[in-house]
Amino acid sequence: MSFLVEENPAKHRFEILVDDALAGFTAYVPRGEVLVFTHTEVDERFQNMGVGSALIRGTLDQIRERGDRIRVKCPFTGAFIQRHPEYADLVIPEP
Repeated sequence: MSFLVEENPAKHRFEILVDDALAGFTAYVPRGEVLVFTHTEVDERFQNMGVGSALIRGTLDQIRERGDRIRVKCPFTGAFIQRHPEYADLVIPEP
């Protein structure tokens, strides 16, 4: 099984493809150089297979590469970052 995480800027989300099939996405609202993550969804066919974690990891790695920061309103993304504190530096706390 192969994973590919790509940004879809037109839809304001990062998508994960599993063996070339759209398996899920994490949506954001752009606020300058900050992306506010609002929702993550994984298709039922791909749940409990690590797809959601692969999606968030791939998304955060791309955000780090380009030097952006995030705010987290999505519970799934927040829980992932709590389990993986190496990504905590990307998070801007709520004002």
